Order: sequence, then structure tokens, then C-alpha cells
Amino acid sequence: MTTNSATEGGNNKVYFKKLTIPKWYAIYTNPRAEKLVNERLVDAGVETFLPLQKTYRKWSDRKKLIEKPLLSSYVFVRVVPTDFPKVYTTQGVVKFISFEGKPASIPQKQIDNLRLIVDSDTEIEVTSERFDKGDQVEVINGSMIGLTGELIKIGGKNRVIIRIDKLEQNIILTIPVTFLRKI
Repeated sequence: MTTNSATEGGNNKVYFKKLTIPKWYAIYTNPRAEKLVNERLVDAGVETFLPLQKTYRKWSDRKKLIEKPLLSSYVFVRVVPTDFPKVYTTQGVVKFISFEGKPASIPQKQIDNLRLIVDSDTEIEVTSERFDKGDQVEVINGSMIGLTGELIKIGGKNRVIIRIDKLEQNIILTIPVTFLRKI
């Protein structure tokens, strides 16, 4: 916090000017425009995060490793509210994901979890299905150390759900149960 002092007729008055700390927000883009919107926002000086996953795409004559967005039509931006117009007016941006009419901030921990996921070699599946609450777990071994989420069991496999509540999206990872600890 910074202070600005002003002297008025011998009285010292202290004015406080609140510094606004940038927060992460999710924006919804036009279909298949995530990479282009991300590039435009970066060019406009906005800090962004576009989680990409590597996957093989098969054509009739070849197979190629490509990077595609982990969450279709979503890009994350780290801005202060005064930067909202800059984001809104970027070509390809549809809207901010909002809660009760206001852009909903995404906790730093969820952004950190997404970074861990895309930087790992774990098989990833994304779904918007809602799950019942299970045990909260943390990964203690492997390339995903530090990742926290909700444990569920699907088809006999132990999977960890990372829920991004504001987006109503879940990321499902298959992780050996021996790599997990209950928190």
C-alpha cells in the first residue's frame, strides 16, 4: 500500500491509494480461436495463460504431434479491473466467465495446478460432468508432485479430479494410488 501526504493549513492529512493486485480470470473465446486470442492479448500487453496439451492427430497419410487447448474456448488472463475493457475489445473474446454478474477470479492455486498438469506427461481427460465430493488428495510422487485434487474411482482406475469451479470443468488424471496422500 502506498501513502500520499498532503499538507493543508498546517494539518497533515494522509491519503491512502489502494494498489490493485492483478488476479486471474477466465475468458470465453470464439470456437477454435484460443491460440489467436492468446496471441492478440499478449501483443496488447496482457499476461495470459493458455493451457495446451500435446496429442497425436491422425490424417489418412500421416500422424502428427500437435498442441491443442486443454480447455476448449478458454484463455486465462491476469489483469486488474481497469484492464477489463482492453480484454473485452480484443477480437475473438466473447466474454469473461462471471459469477453474479461480475467477472469471477480464479485462485492462483488452480492456475498452478493447470501449469503442473500441462507440464507433465500424464494422460489427461477433460469433462464438464459434476462429481460427488470425495477425498481431497495431494500427489506426493512422480511428475505431478504438489498437485491437489479430489479422488474418485472410475472403472476400477484411480483418478484425480481437478475441478475449476468457475468454469464448471473438470480435468481427470490417472495417477497410481501409491503416488497420493490424503489431505
